[in-house]
Amino acid sequence: MKASEIHNMTNVELDKKLKDLKSELFNLRFRHASGQLENPLSIRTCKRDIARVNTEIRARELKA
Repeated sequence: MKASEIHNMTNVELDKKLKDLKSELFNLRFRHASGQLENPLSIRTCKRDIARVNTEIRARELKA
């Protein structure tokens, strides 16, 4: 996910996206622990997407 995509989202969409990403990260960690994850780099990608969304949410809080 690119930062420009995140900037164009509304606050409600950001909250929903954050919730979806956190559940995806949980599933990725679970699959990694059980040895069924083909691409371990997907965990890093998911964490970075969560950080991008959190950064945008915080920036909007400070701007308001």
